Order: sequence, then structure tokens, then C-alpha cells
Amino acid sequence: MSLSYIRSIGRSIPHLNSAASRCLLSRRFACSTPCSGPWTAVRSLSATARLYADAKLHLPALDSKWRQRWAALPESTHQCTDAAKGKYVLPMFPYPSGYLHLGHLRVYTIADVVARFHSLQGSNVLLPMGWDAFGLPAENAAIERGINPATWTRANIASMKEQLAMMNGSWNWSCELATCDPSFYKHTQKIFLLLQEKGLAYQAEAEVNYDPVDKTVLANEQVDANGFSWRSGAKVEKRKLKQWFLRISEFRESLLQDLEVLAKNDAWPERVLAMQKNWLGKSTGATIKFPLLAFDHDVHAAIEVFTSRPDTLFGVQYLALASTHPVVAKLAEKDPELQAFLDTLPGLPPDSRVGYMLPHIRAVNPLAYHEKTPEATKKSIPVYVAPYVIGDYGEGAVMGVPGHDVRDHAFWKTHHYDEPVRFVLAASEDESTTALQNHPFVDHGIMTEHSGLFKGKSSKETGEMLVAMLEQAGLAQPVEKWRLRDWLISRQRYWGTPIPIVHCDSCGAVPVPDEQLPVLLPEVDEHWAGKKTGNPLEMLEEWVNTSCPKCSGPAKRDTDTMDTFVDSSWYYMRFVDAHNEDAPFSAERVKSLPVDLYIGGIEHAILHLLYARFIYKFLMTSRLVPENGEAKDKTFEPFQRLITQGMVHGRTYVDPSTGKFLRRDEVDLSDPSSPKVVDTGETATVTYEKMSKSKHNGVDPTDVIAQHGADATRAHMLFQAPVSEILDWDGDKIVGVTRWLGRVHEMVRKLGTASADANIPTAKTYFEDKASKLQSMSVDELAQWDADVAVWLDVQRTIASVTASYEKVYPLNTVVSDLMILANAIQEKAAVLSEGVLRQAVSALVRMMAPITPAFSEECWSILGLQPEGRSMFAGEGKVSFPVVDGTLELEMLQPRKQTCAVQVNGKLRAVVEISKPNGLAGDELQDWIVGEILKTDEGSSKLINGTFDVRQAKKVIVIRDGKLVNFVL
Repeated sequence: MSLSYIRSIGRSIPHLNSAASRCLLSRRFACSTPCSGPWTAVRSLSATARLYADAKLHLPALDSKWRQRWAALPESTHQCTDAAKGKYVLPMFPYPSGYLHLGHLRVYTIADVVARFHSLQGSNVLLPMGWDAFGLPAENAAIERGINPATWTRANIASMKEQLAMMNGSWNWSCELATCDPSFYKHTQKIFLLLQEKGLAYQAEAEVNYDPVDKTVLANEQVDANGFSWRSGAKVEKRKLKQWFLRISEFRESLLQDLEVLAKNDAWPERVLAMQKNWLGKSTGATIKFPLLAFDHDVHAAIEVFTSRPDTLFGVQYLALASTHPVVAKLAEKDPELQAFLDTLPGLPPDSRVGYMLPHIRAVNPLAYHEKTPEATKKSIPVYVAPYVIGDYGEGAVMGVPGHDVRDHAFWKTHHYDEPVRFVLAASEDESTTALQNHPFVDHGIMTEHSGLFKGKSSKETGEMLVAMLEQAGLAQPVEKWRLRDWLISRQRYWGTPIPIVHCDSCGAVPVPDEQLPVLLPEVDEHWAGKKTGNPLEMLEEWVNTSCPKCSGPAKRDTDTMDTFVDSSWYYMRFVDAHNEDAPFSAERVKSLPVDLYIGGIEHAILHLLYARFIYKFLMTSRLVPENGEAKDKTFEPFQRLITQGMVHGRTYVDPSTGKFLRRDEVDLSDPSSPKVVDTGETATVTYEKMSKSKHNGVDPTDVIAQHGADATRAHMLFQAPVSEILDWDGDKIVGVTRWLGRVHEMVRKLGTASADANIPTAKTYFEDKASKLQSMSVDELAQWDADVAVWLDVQRTIASVTASYEKVYPLNTVVSDLMILANAIQEKAAVLSEGVLRQAVSALVRMMAPITPAFSEECWSILGLQPEGRSMFAGEGKVSFPVVDGTLELEMLQPRKQTCAVQVNGKLRAVVEISKPNGLAGDELQDWIVGEILKTDEGSSKLINGTFDVRQAKKVIVIRDGKLVNFVL
């Protein structure tokens, strides 16, 4: 397929659903056109169907043919009027890197398949597409190439749209958006100002994570466990800067409580819910004051520590402070050694065991003032500065309990390896604590002798008593703490949404007036041409210098841009009102929310989903949706159901001698089951791993589609693994899918169209009519009846199974396998089936395949003569309905006429035959009839009369379970 042709498809795609989005969403996106039932009339074979009847199946050609047909559909086929039947299906929008990988192909295939299924069920489906287009990769690429990031980004979007066009998707391009488009980020700025108006966006000086490579601030969530940037890989530095924050902490209770709503009916994966809950990190405990003994130093009288385990208070052996704790800052002013230590901390991992013992202070356990407290607890304890203590969690201080905390234990053993660890609780009252010397006991249990008069009590009860006792003395206070911190959104980069704030010496931080939005990114082509790093906005005086909207005095624009997670926190709301120039969305269109089905990777389980939930909760109670007011008692969640798909891994070849990853041309694949290293002849090691250039295991999905067609690729992608599991991509096995499609196509081709005068009743009507004639049927007629019944019941069972799998989404792989099995069942009996049952079975099969193989199914539908020229089975007057069970599974008359009979001779199994059912016979009459039926069969006559045995000479015949088992005693 030529690139020019692919581009023409890309240009035509936006017309595919253009009317659909303009008429979108008064509440839901329903199509008004009635779905024509496939059996009310049989149309004559069209010229196109005759043309293709004898053609060899060529799937890529079918893709091209039907993509052109879909693009040419009249706009009237997309009109939407019934607002009660809408479905909003949304895959997470992609970053426009310029190419699609198999991970993209998987998530977008899933989304399109589910969308088409719901559409065929009668829902009007919104399946939009957009681009997460801001961010550091584009800016870094621009610097590297010396071009504007907008140029690079738009070129990538155009390229990816061309690739998406090859997937046979049903995207609604008329509501396409890109976050870097001013028409979008204008409203991101409006949302920011709404947040500021409510006190939810604020500036504060804080210690931040600074990426020295990307030269920007990172949120805590964007730094890995070892202190490296998740984007650049650079070691993150700690700096104090004035930054913009969003007060997500105001919504922490609803963010936590509403997880219970999302847990109902498995709407969200349990793993994602757990990750969200852990990130919110609500814990209950107490702040406890440890009085300080300071020697000639003016510091606080006490250090406050938050702990969720007050029951371990007797076991505190040291205190540890964060580097930013006020006591540390005070002491560092006069202690150069301490300051030198603090200077080394940015280069240390957060779990480092290093520490600096403050030489001039000691702390006292508040329990020391009770006369019954053991002497060991009354002793003063050292105070350390330690990198494992987080400055913005709790009080920036922890009480070190080596006997009952893993990190504390490791730290204590590093600095006091020769001093004993104190264990103040154990698993049971009679358990020896000496056996635990090398491992902390971290569970709740029973207090030990080191707990004074609390010995033998439960630790939970003791913890409550200790807090109550210390509270009376003014040394403790019950509190709750959260791990969640306010969202740091300032980024010192160019390629992002400008923060719409002007800083005035007289008026402070002033919002840019609505009529002046958007605050546009200025052109800085010289910056890119010079491949300069840093934020060009800071150096662009003509842009920075402006006038204050309040006092008209001199002012400066804010030169930070917003974290790209701000864009993705609300983009799904923009899709429902993508062309609204005045507001992010209207109160009427937002009734189309929440998203019914959101599909994306587990890697977004914390940041994106948490931020999206926060912004949605805010916006749904903002003045943009006045009918909700300040509704605090309602649950607002943006994604009703969340589907997380597994990653796609590629086949990787490794040289067993060197461990080197091999390119395809370095492997001899003449025998795929035993690949050889070309240079050595050794058998290469084959594994499946995350696709990467370094492992030479990447696969370009457009190459696969060009070779096998989009429909076969889609079906193979789904068939290889359940949606939630890792998919080990094996392109060699796609031939199994293409053979299946070939068999179905051949069956359809042979069937062709019905004659113009054919009068084919529904299957149910056909069976009801024939049932009354069973007694008078000939042997051939009964054989046809049995085949019709068997196939039609298979069809009904498959409809039920496939419908459930489409709705559940995760078992989409079983949809393909069920349809393969049904196709085989129809094909095996096609020669003896009645035309009506055969046609209706094939019709049901094609319609069930349609969501997965849309172009192929359209072709089959036209060959069957069921689609007038210029119509589509997915839209308008030609739109079909997904098959539904017709009740025949429960009909008594369709229960099998035959049954399996196991035949024994003298108690040993000698044959298994199919015989008719006895229909109420009993006693000797049943016995004689059963024997006659057995001997009528080929196997019965060959094995039981003409073989070793002659059961006609049996002394006794024992019939069990109405003839399902018969024993001849000779």
C-alpha cells in the first residue's frame, strides 16, 4: 500500500463520523435509524456481491475497499436523536510520538471492538480520539533537532492518524483534540483560574525535586524509589523554589471513600483500587512530644513525632529527623560538619542508612516521667538526621523503634551494631523474644516485660491507653495523617500550558482576565534553532513584561507552565463538547458523563487516575455545572468502569554464550521451533520481553496490517491472551486466524444470496412448523432436522457466551475462540442443513464477528445479498443488530432426539453408539426397543453381532438410565 494512499485515508477519516459528533450528546449519543432485521426480507444479489463471489480472499484489499466505503457514507447515516441509548467508550489518548506500537494497537483494538459491539446492540457510541501533545519529550526532541516542538508534534500527529486509519477503527474524528492547541489549553487555563478562585490553586515555597537534565521541577510521583527522574533518568536534586500547587488534599476523603463505589461489581480492578488507596495513605495515630535536652543550644523544647504505632513507644531507642526539620536547620547554622552532611544528602538514595548524630541534643521518652516505666525507657536517646525521613510527611521526624520497624532496625544496626535491640511486644505472652534479635516484629501482639505495668496486655489496647495517658499530660494528641500531598504543577519548561497569572508588586498574583485567554505560547524559533536548553519563557522580556489587569501598573507574566497531567485530568470532559469556544463544556453536554468504559495501561493507575478523579470532582461541583451546586453528598467519579490491558511483549533471541540480544538477521529461523545463532550454530535462547530497540524485539503493527490485513491482526491480537494479561506477540500464529477467516469467507461465498422468491422464516418459526411433522419424516429428513437443531442450538449458546464476553471485556479472547468453534460446527453440517437455518446461522456468525473484523464482515454481508450498494452494517439504514438469543434453547421440541448409549458385554465396555431416545418406554418394551436401536447402528452390528460377540444370544439384558447404559450378560 503506497504512502500517498495511506495519507488519503488519513485525510478522509475525519469525515467518517463528522455528523455524529456535531449532533452528539444531549445525554447520550444514540443513532435514531432503526436496525433492519436480517430475516424480514431477502434482497437480490447486488452487482458488487456477484463480482466478489468468486474472488480469492485478500484481507488487505478488503480493508482498503471498506475504508473507502465508510468514508463515503452520507452524513445522514450518523444522525443522533435518541439520547437514552448512549455509550461513551474511551481509550487513554496517546502521546504523539510519531509511530504506533503494538501496545497502541492492543488498547485501540479493544476500544473499537467494544464500541462496535455496543453500537450493534443499539447504543449510540462516542469513541473519540485526541492527543496528549504537551510535554518534555517534544521539547527535548525540538532542542535535539533544532525545530519548534509544535512542528514536531503536529507532524507526529499526522503520521499517527495515518497509521490509526489502517486499523479499521470507528473513531469520531470530529471531536478530535490536541492538548497543545490553544483552543484546548485556553480552557485548561480557565480551569486553573476556577481552582484559584476557590483557593485550590496556590503558590508556596517548598523543597522540590529538580531534574538537572530536563531542568524542571518534578512531582514526588515522578521520582523513582532510588531518587531518579522517571523521565530523564537523572539523579534528582532538592531545591527550594516558589511553586504552584493544586490543593488535592481538600478532596482526599471523597477520593478515598468513593473507591468503595468503584469497587462494586468489579467496576475497577482490585489492584488499581489498592494502589489508589495506598497512595492516599490515610493512617490514624498520634503526635507525641519528646522533650529535648539541649546543651548550650537554643532549639525547640520538644520534638513532635507522628506515629501510627503508639504501642511501640516503650521500644523507642532514637529519634530521626528530616534534613529540612527546623531543629536541623537551626543547628546547621553553627555546625559546619552538620551542614557538610546535609550537602551530601541529595546524592543519596532515600533508603540510605547513613545518619548524622546531632552532638548537642538528646531526647527524652515522654513515658520516662512515669514511675512504673522500665529504666531502659527512661534513659535519654540520641537524635539523628537521616535521609529516610521524609520532610513533608508527619512532622518530619520519626521515633526509631528497631525492634518493631524494618527501616529502624536496619538504621540502628548500622550505627549501634553492638547494642541490643529492645523488643516491647511479641506474638504471644509466652513467646521468647530472644529468638527475634535479628528480625523486627512488626505485627500487633502482646506487650513484653520491657513494657512495665502493661506487660501481658494486647498491644492495640496498650497503644490507646498510652495516648490517653500522655494526652492528659499534654504530651500526645490523637490525629490522622495522609500520604497524599498537594499536587505540584509548576514546570520550568516551554512546551506546556502557560500559567495564566500576572505578578504585580502592588497587587500580588493576579489572574489573567477571561477575555485575554488563552495566554499563548510565544514563538521562540531562535531558541530551537540554537538548540538551547532551559526555559525560553524566562528570557523573553517582551512576553514576560506586561501590565497588571488590576492596577495597570508594570507586571510580569508567570513563566512556569503546567504539568501535562493537568491536561489529561480533564480531556475526557472536553470530548463531549469539543467545539465550545466559551467554556470547557456546557452544563447540558456534561450530562453525557461519566465515561462508561475507560481503557488503558496499569502504569497510569496512580497519577493520571488520581488527578482525573480530583479535577472531575471539582468541576462537577463548580459553577460550570450549576445544578450540582456545592453537592458534597453526591458521588462524582469520571470513569464508571476501568479496563486495564496487559503489556505486549515481543519475541527476543539471545546468544546463550554471550548473553547478547540478537537481531532477526543474526538468527537462522529456517526451523522456527529451533532458532540458531548464525555465527555459532548454537540454539538461541527465546524469551518474551518488553519491546525495545536494544532487544531487537519490536514489531511495527503497520507492517503486520499491510501483510495480513487489519481484521486478521485485530482478531489475532485479541485471541492470543485475555485483555488483562501480558500478551506475548507471536506473529507466526496469525495464519491460524487468516485460515479461519478464509473458511468463513468460503462458506459465505458458496451460500451466496438467496433467490429473489425465497421465503425464509425465522429459525424459531421453522422449528415450530417442522416439529409437528417429526413422526412422518423420512430418515433423510430426520437427519436434516437433527443437524438443524444441533447447529441452531450451537448458535444460541454462542450468542449468549459471546455477548457476555463482549460485555465483560476481559475475556475477549474467548469471543474469537467461540466464533471459531461455531464456524467449524456450521461448516461440518452445512451440506445437510436446511437453507433457512444455514443462512440464519451464518448471519448470526457474521454479525457476532463484526465488532472484531468489521471490513471482513461487511464483505460477507454484501456477498449474502443483505446490504444494498452504498450501505454499511454499522451505520444508517443498513445498520444491523447484534444477534440475541431467541428462546429456542428452552424449547422441549429442540432437545436432542438421540442420546449416547454405552454398551457393555459382561460388564466391560465394548461400544458407544448414538440411538434415538426411548420416549417414555419402560420394562420389557424398553429393553426390546433399546436392543433393536443398538443393533441398527453400524458400530453395534459390526462389534456386537458380526464380531467376537453376538449379543442376540444374551442370557440377560440390563438397561440403566433409560438406555444410556446397557449391559449384555452372555
